[in-house]
Amino acid sequence: MINYIIQVVLFQVLFVAVYDFFLSKETFFTKNRVYLISTALLSFVLPFVKLPSFQKAVSLEYTILLPEVVLSPQKVIEKSTWYQSINYLDVLFIVGCLLFFIVFVYKLSRVIRLIIKNEIIKKEGYSLIMLPKNSKAFSFFNYIFLGKEISSDKQEKIIQHELVHSKQKHTIDLLLFEFLRVVMWFNPMIYVYQHRVSLVHEYISDAVVSKSVAKDNYINNLLSDIFQVESISFINQFYKHSLIKKRIIMMTKKQSKKIKQLKYLLLIPILGSMILYTSCSVNKLEDLGTKKQLQKIYFGEKKKFQETNKETYLDFFISFNEESLGKEISLTELDENEKGEFLKFKETYLEKKKDKDVFYFKLYDFNGRKVVGMHRKAMTVEERISSGGGLPIDLLDKAPTFPGCPEGDKACLNKSIQRFVAENFDMKMPVKLGIKPGTNKIYALFKIDKNGDITNIKVRAPHPKLKEHTMSIIKKLPKMLPGEKNNKPVKVGYTLPITFNIPLN
Repeated sequence: MINYIIQVVLFQVLFVAVYDFFLSKETFFTKNRVYLISTALLSFVLPFVKLPSFQKAVSLEYTILLPEVVLSPQKVIEKSTWYQSINYLDVLFIVGCLLFFIVFVYKLSRVIRLIIKNEIIKKEGYSLIMLPKNSKAFSFFNYIFLGKEISSDKQEKIIQHELVHSKQKHTIDLLLFEFLRVVMWFNPMIYVYQHRVSLVHEYISDAVVSKSVAKDNYINNLLSDIFQVESISFINQFYKHSLIKKRIIMMTKKQSKKIKQLKYLLLIPILGSMILYTSCSVNKLEDLGTKKQLQKIYFGEKKKFQETNKETYLDFFISFNEESLGKEISLTELDENEKGEFLKFKETYLEKKKDKDVFYFKLYDFNGRKVVGMHRKAMTVEERISSGGGLPIDLLDKAPTFPGCPEGDKACLNKSIQRFVAENFDMKMPVKLGIKPGTNKIYALFKIDKNGDITNIKVRAPHPKLKEHTMSIIKKLPKMLPGEKNNKPVKVGYTLPITFNIPLN
């Protein structure tokens, strides 16, 4: 999120710099209005361009997915260390949004009170609000507010000016930036944009009115007196002292030559460089290959995967039928971090007594990450059974049977294991352990052996006590009828991912 905000601000700084250096001095006021509005909004979209999708389906062939389990009811959080789960940056953001929204509502209420409490004169296409005892002049949508102390000879010219604001819907532009000020109150560029747009609005109105009245008289009206102004950012004000000098300079400026409109073509290389930047920033970590990321474990030829809670330099690929995972690479193509992780994994695996002659390793470059491929050697079913390893479920004639289920019913087996784990899991434990808020996962690996007993239990969890707790639940699974191949009982391996959510509050 912080990276997204930084990119938005940087893009807006670049767009405003181009406007100030190349466009602000030109008299293409309507085009400048379009430029400012469109680039302000485009800045919020550009960071998403070409972002890859990280969400992919998990293969059901090798995993049994549990329904979502919420482990932290509100009452549990209140009784435990609730303050540990608070994200104070989120709180600051929300409080800021609320404060700026309150300020906006207050300003809006001031305008509404002026409409309700003062005299309204209905005119063709607008409503004139006469304000007693002041010399203010501003507009809000089709309402034009005019101080009664403004002399009658100036009122008509001011009304003509404010009518341009009303007809061209300038209030909508200012309300847009008012909304952005609420949701991005910390972004200084929103205020810069709003000031630039307000000034362009005045240029547009001055240009229209000065065509129908004497320009010198119109300028004299701006300079003749000191007038009151409203401190409301989303209304168009005729007398705003900070803008008068710039308005006069622009009114006396010669019309820009049409060829200078080619300056807007600067947007093409700018947008191209921004898109290139976002694409490079997305792929930067992948290209370097030296940063740890959450490990993905790929399965079989469909290349579907599970994402674990463990950060590694390498992803992992398990193949039962000698499938490939794309481009194969050599050990020399790994950097030092990747090579060290691979050699450590291989050394740990070779220390095991079982299955070490059943698998062999390959290295791949896949989706911008290096992947360790663990391939099972080509073996007959009999060889796999005699090696002591478990059969993948697609090779079984009959799946294991959970007590109470029809014999060999895989769907009933899956649902029964899901229900058993959900009913036995202590949902208060993750909160008591201070597990970070958000989505967390536990992975339980186990086998149902030839006798129907649960064996070879391994668990990966975000806390040692959660690991112990999950292992104790898997051990309690009831004895089952074993799976069968060629009418003989065989060992079957399962991976059981458990997802739980801890809310922020």
